[in-house]
Amino acid sequence: MTSYTHPLTTEQAAKLRALLKELAFEFAERPYTLFFAQKNKLSVAVYEKGPKILLQGKGIEEFVQFELEPKILEEAKLGYEEVHSPEMFEPHFGIDESGKGDFFGPLVIAGVYVDREIARKFMEAGIQDSKRIGSDKRIRDLANIIRTTPGAVGDTVTIGPERYNDLYEKFGNLNSLLGWGHARVIENLLERKPECPRALSDKFADASVIEKALLKHGQAIKLEQRTKAESDLAVAAASILAREAFIDWLERHGKTWGMKLGRGVSSDVKAAARKIAENGGPAALRKVAKLHFRTAHEVAPAHFAAPAPRRPWRK
Repeated sequence: MTSYTHPLTTEQAAKLRALLKELAFEFAERPYTLFFAQKNKLSVAVYEKGPKILLQGKGIEEFVQFELEPKILEEAKLGYEEVHSPEMFEPHFGIDESGKGDFFGPLVIAGVYVDREIARKFMEAGIQDSKRIGSDKRIRDLANIIRTTPGAVGDTVTIGPERYNDLYEKFGNLNSLLGWGHARVIENLLERKPECPRALSDKFADASVIEKALLKHGQAIKLEQRTKAESDLAVAAASILAREAFIDWLERHGKTWGMKLGRGVSSDVKAAARKIAENGGPAALRKVAKLHFRTAHEVAPAHFAAPAPRRPWRK
């Protein structure tokens, strides 16, 4: 295990700081952290957001089992994952997406098949939700591990901005578009793993959104949705593959336009969008951005209408 994360309460974070001092860890300043400490080849970062702990380096298992769990968390989980979450080790697909909250770039939906042995290997490799990983290099390293793990099967559907805008105009609802994309990934995975009994994704709408979108090939599979599904190793692996495809797309097309295509909807993103609209005309945004975002109207109000109120999804 090369990394480990876990949410903390404010009280647990304070208790952990005191414990690290007792254990002679050396403290240092790091951005966005309540504190950061190191000893030998083990680093402990407790981030303000959450708060949550991130362990990296060597000796993680020992620290978690003999220090963190008994003295701070007061529960034993590491090494008992199959007891606490046995379904995570049963054969299933995990589905997740990247890019739905970003003005620039595609919507990417990915899926990964796991069974007991694959899940164990993913856990040992440090596979976790992509939102917990701040480094693009780390995303790419983990994506390569997923692709090269024996038995693991992955699929990625990238819906580029032009196609995305066409589909959004057709569906008029992001949940319906997501359901369509999830269904495509499940169908692709079923072609390679037809015996897989179920698919798990984050809860973004009623499961019927996906069920109705599934073509005949995939209608027999059991669909499950739940909040925080990314805690499941298959869903976490899918989130990494989706994020890798998303950041790769931004890099390639940023080079084409000679600028950085940023993430989210920040002021830098709006500035880049204005530059694209000035150089290629407002219609050029259709090739690189999601036009139902209010950002499109803000950048070129004469060309793009303000977004209409969101239509509720329908079963």
